[in-house]
Amino acid sequence: MTRLVHSPEAAQDLEELVDFLRLNRPEYAVETVDLVLDALSVLERHPLMGRPVPQGMRELVISRGRSGYLALYVFDADADVVFVLALRHQREQDYH
Repeated sequence: MTRLVHSPEAAQDLEELVDFLRLNRPEYAVETVDLVLDALSVLERHPLMGRPVPQGMRELVISRGRSGYLALYVFDADADVVFVLALRHQREQDYH
């Protein structure tokens, strides 16, 4: 099974998501974080599941109601590792 590694930036993005939800939608905080982590865990079995984006990266769409989240990642087939680089809400313009 492919190993899943979160970059420090992706971990920070997830932490910021939790902080935002706790302040603005506390009833959805735990459920949404679980949804994101469960979606990312699918990459351990299906690392090419996300859509291709420039520079050899991929993007996983994580649906949540009318919108959702995007996870930017790269798959190193030789090392059998998925590196999650960043997370963002679909309505955000860019990752960082």
